[in-house]
Amino acid sequence: MLQNQVETILPTDWGNFKIIAYSEDENDWMPHIVLIHEKTNFDATIPIRFHSECLTGDIFHSKKCECGKQLHSAMAYFEENGGILIYLRQEGRNIGIINKLKAYKLQEEGKDTVEANLELGLPADSRSFEDALAILSDLKVKSVYLLTNNPEKVAVFDNSPIVLKGRIPIEIKASEESKKYLETKKSFFKHFLDL
Repeated sequence: MLQNQVETILPTDWGNFKIIAYSEDENDWMPHIVLIHEKTNFDATIPIRFHSECLTGDIFHSKKCECGKQLHSAMAYFEENGGILIYLRQEGRNIGIINKLKAYKLQEEGKDTVEANLELGLPADSRSFEDALAILSDLKVKSVYLLTNNPEKVAVFDNSPIVLKGRIPIEIKASEESKKYLETKKSFFKHFLDL
């Protein structure tokens, strides 16, 4: 069962956040991370983002995806409106960084992101957002606006006691390097994108 292992204040370029590490074991080196902006009003519907870890995009600003830009866009939104970021440790749609880089190599040979995963014998997307719901429940969040383009994240709330009041698009303009990736998101994963 996920538990709040530690919380403290994290000052950032987007204001102060409470940062919390959630895991089943206090010795887990890869806990989920929760950031709660100081402007967050728990008596109102809260803007939230479920963000799956993307080392290449979030840290190294890879142009192959828009993950890092989505993360920063969400942080900027929370600076203005308050909100909660749940940073889920499921790199590469939950295939891990080594497999993700193998998939990158196959993409260099012409495969799209889904074809690359399947050729490696991996699922197109094996992420789960149940831990995010458990964290929201632990935080006693009742209703949310979800910053996402992903219909799977929207669907997670279908059988949840947490009420999804609406979706806030978080679309990033495609670069030459990310165009095919975003087209696959739209065509295969049915993301809400205007390309």
